[in-house]
Amino acid sequence: MHLAYPAVLAALLFCVGLYGVLARRNAILVLMSVELMLNAVNLNLVAFDVWLRDTLHSGQALTLFTIAIAAAEIGIGLAIVLAVYRNRGTSDIDRLRDTAETDEAEKLPDTAETDPADADADADADGTEPTPGRADGKTGKTKKAEATT
Repeated sequence: MHLAYPAVLAALLFCVGLYGVLARRNAILVLMSVELMLNAVNLNLVAFDVWLRDTLHSGQALTLFTIAIAAAEIGIGLAIVLAVYRNRGTSDIDRLRDTAETDEAEKLPDTAETDPADADADADADGTEPTPGRADGKTGKTKKAEATT
């Protein structure tokens, strides 16, 4: 068998995987494309091991390590994708990046609308006052410093 056949097949597999990583938006399809690329590398390792007639079969041994790493990668990758899908409701890579930026902006309290004069008016009779920037008078209260003279 010629070395060109598996080498060309591995190059085609790698190119299809590279296209999938660069063009796809779904995280699961990106993981599948990475697996195609790893399988192309495995095919090259075995083909060159057979072509060189290595007595230690180092190409095949390295292929076994690559398969084990690929299995661990796909297991962890799918677990992350499923967790993100449960939290966000989508596995679209571009939408995940966009929602991460907008979620942080929605969670921050809007301190521009609170008036510092209102914070002084909400001071309780027990000597506490609300933390500046908070509209509610109940959370974040601090004790007033009593001057001892």
